[in-house]
Amino acid sequence: MALGTTAAVALSGMEGHLVEVQAQLAASVPGFTLVGLPDAALAESRDRVRAAVLSTGIEWPHRKITVNLSPASLRKSGSSFDLAVAVAVLAGHRVLPTSGLDRVVHLAELGLDGRLQPVRGVLPAVVSAVAAGCPDVVVAAGDADEAGLVPGARVHGAADLGDVVRLHGGTLRHERRAQPVAPARPAVPRRPVGDLADVVGQGEARIALEVAAAGGHHLLMTGPPGAGKTMLAARLPGILPDLTEAEAVEVTSVHSVAGTFDPGAGLLRRPPFEDPHHTATPAAIVGGGTGIARPGAVSRAHRGVLFLDEAPEFAPRVLQTLRQPLEAGELVLHRTGGATRYPARFQLVLAANPCPCGMSTTNAGAECTCSPLARRRYLARLSGPLLDRVDLQVHLAGLSRAERVLATSGEPSATVAARVEAARERARARLAGTPWRTNVELPGPWLREHLRGEPGVLTQVERQIDAGELSMRGADRVLRVAWTLADLDARDVPGVDDVDAAMLFRTGGRHG
Repeated sequence: MALGTTAAVALSGMEGHLVEVQAQLAASVPGFTLVGLPDAALAESRDRVRAAVLSTGIEWPHRKITVNLSPASLRKSGSSFDLAVAVAVLAGHRVLPTSGLDRVVHLAELGLDGRLQPVRGVLPAVVSAVAAGCPDVVVAAGDADEAGLVPGARVHGAADLGDVVRLHGGTLRHERRAQPVAPARPAVPRRPVGDLADVVGQGEARIALEVAAAGGHHLLMTGPPGAGKTMLAARLPGILPDLTEAEAVEVTSVHSVAGTFDPGAGLLRRPPFEDPHHTATPAAIVGGGTGIARPGAVSRAHRGVLFLDEAPEFAPRVLQTLRQPLEAGELVLHRTGGATRYPARFQLVLAANPCPCGMSTTNAGAECTCSPLARRRYLARLSGPLLDRVDLQVHLAGLSRAERVLATSGEPSATVAARVEAARERARARLAGTPWRTNVELPGPWLREHLRGEPGVLTQVERQIDAGELSMRGADRVLRVAWTLADLDARDVPGVDDVDAAMLFRTGGRHG
């Protein structure tokens, strides 16, 4: 009886678990058994491994082969275990030396011809392997660039199973070289980020956009078609700071699992921007799929912007699914394969017309054909609990022809981005030693404790709470915006004017 052991990584969402792959070859009736809670794709690896070994020119062992994926209580899914299973079997068959293989992680799917196929989620898997003390990783050649982005990893890219055999000191009777398989990733074009100087007029909306960027706040813009809502939302990523190293690895890992990451460009250093169509399903927005759920738009927008244009046109079920990630900053998706966690700390930007026809309050000369009841029903599709989580609300008026002709260019994105970065730096300095980095993350007790000594600052908020105009959640969000306004003005603590301005932003001016 012979035993071969190597390692692989099982991904559950973004969390990776080191898996010991053991292959026992016993002198008994030939067979191949795979145990350790594999899913259907992993159970099929028996046939892929056998065909790949034979295609490489290695004799298949005529023994009873039992492969165990330990810990056996952890569910494993996907085809990334193929290479580890093959290496463990070949080590048990004495084709490969067994010494040291147990600390080498293998991540690749095998083709029937022995070539190594790239797989999803290589980046978070390698991060988990390095964290578990296994920096030596063997991947498909097409995944080597992505795996090499992980600090501390010693990555070996291989084109086929023969390359892996030679890497570990084995010999082959017939030498052949295979062409590496390129990753089959969907083309995700990176759209250029426009400049704020392109936006004509809309001074109040530009201020709201700057405040949103400085504090990480959520934003609702209402106004007729052509007022500039979409242009402003698309330019928000351009005034956000670059991602930190840890954030870049985290964001890139999400896109690696989603299969939308191009490793040739390196880590994603800029905040992502997601703008799903209003016909998107809940699964497309929050993630889903059979077995282990895949990340949706809200997770792909992690540390960036999720823009919902024509927000009232989204299905109510889709809008209600946003409430948990807006509050918690993560998603927990329950499927038959278990619960999966994905990060989802994004900035939500909603854009809505004032009525179904969009012409209400426009200056273009067109008349609105919607009844007052139709207007109320249209905006009521954005539920109170959802809007209670939106910090900033601003209305954009339509521009007349004269205003479009006479309007001068506003500040460029670079100028605004410098102020945003300075405000965020003040927030980081103030929050040093805490788990928070931006104002939008501050909890209510911290806000009230640090403002209780400021005379008059909380009076207006308390009055609105007593009048039923603000919930406690809404009051906390008003205070967070007030802190951001103070940071933008380079002041140590917000004053009464900041709280009043935050109230106007919060209510869209309805109570001012």
